[in-house]
Amino acid sequence: MATGYADLLRAPHAMRLLAGTLIGRLPNATAALGIVLLTRAQGGDFALAGALSAVYGIANAVGQPLLGRAVDRLGQPRVMLPAALASAAGMAVFALAGLRPLPLAYAAMLVAGFFTPPLEGGLRALWPGVLRRPERIHAAYALDAAAQEVMFAVGPLLVTLLVAGFSESAALLWIAAVGVAGAVSVVVSPPSRAWRSEPRIPDWLGPLRSRGIAVLVASFFFVGLSLGSIAVAAVAYADGHGGGMVSSYVLSGTGFGALIGGVVYGARQWPGVPERRLRLLMAGLAVCYLPLVLVPGVAFMTALAALSGLFLAPSLACAFVVVDRHAPAGTVTEAFSWIVTGFGVGAAVGTAASGPAAQYGGAVAAFTVAGAGGLAALAVLLAGGSRPPAPSNQASGTEKDRIATAQDGLRSTHQA
Repeated sequence: MATGYADLLRAPHAMRLLAGTLIGRLPNATAALGIVLLTRAQGGDFALAGALSAVYGIANAVGQPLLGRAVDRLGQPRVMLPAALASAAGMAVFALAGLRPLPLAYAAMLVAGFFTPPLEGGLRALWPGVLRRPERIHAAYALDAAAQEVMFAVGPLLVTLLVAGFSESAALLWIAAVGVAGAVSVVVSPPSRAWRSEPRIPDWLGPLRSRGIAVLVASFFFVGLSLGSIAVAAVAYADGHGGGMVSSYVLSGTGFGALIGGVVYGARQWPGVPERRLRLLMAGLAVCYLPLVLVPGVAFMTALAALSGLFLAPSLACAFVVVDRHAPAGTVTEAFSWIVTGFGVGAAVGTAASGPAAQYGGAVAAFTVAGAGGLAALAVLLAGGSRPPAPSNQASGTEKDRIATAQDGLRSTHQA
């Protein structure tokens, strides 16, 4: 298992791109908890914290496909670097101004969310040119999905430690600055500067004209709803179980479970078509969310949180393969960004819904939102049809074609 992943990371630029993307996504991984903690510290209730998180999440969800489309047309550096700076500026305004005046706080969340650079989709667009062999690319999707859970496991702990050592505002400022550094590391790399999208057919729907992409976006909306609700539910649970680091234990448990699941899943090649496999993985994800409503003691709750994350990274990795099979030509970054958008909108709705649920029904009600989201995500995939949706007739060429295009761009950069 370790040998296969080490082989991937020895490819030129692979480690730098993966690490830079993970660091660049740290603000997104910690935003929900950071917003809740700062809001509560300044006297706001869970409903206000959920509303601010929802603004951030919805703005992020709107911005991702728009920025992804811009990346497909203009290249990565010209879009991602200005976006990263603008997003960090919005978070800095919120950290320094807090809740007063409240309209400024909402505006800051809008800017911070909308301009979050599409590093996630950008990395997956770069993998073919960096790794060169289709079988390695599929393994990289699993490694990518598993590695991002490190951020979701470490991020909440980091936020809590920064809050304990300094303040809620300092934590948000520090993480925003680190996120910009990660984005810079990616966009100045040779693969990012060389990458060019395939020509696309003019169509305002872009990748959403593919039925397979549309089904995935709808399903991952509900997965995002589950995760967004867990962020608020964990804080509500901590309020009734000693506070302090308890919310971070729960959130980090979810990330740790996803990390383990992703690493194990990516260590082997799986038979069958990925569309059917995704339904099985989503069923596991839905079932594992349900026990969270038991809200037992902290140790057992952390174990249940880890169980709830076990199928998350495998589901994401499998979904990335499906996206690659269904994305129309010239829309690869935007297609991946639409999955992020569905996920982000769902997370925003989840935080908005679980805020009042936690306010009036406690942690049990908030975790119920998570369980309902998992079941709905599975239902959407099953409703998509008993057979795997066929790839779009306008889909791009084979992965070999994508790899060749990326390699040509890299060669041109090195020659220059």
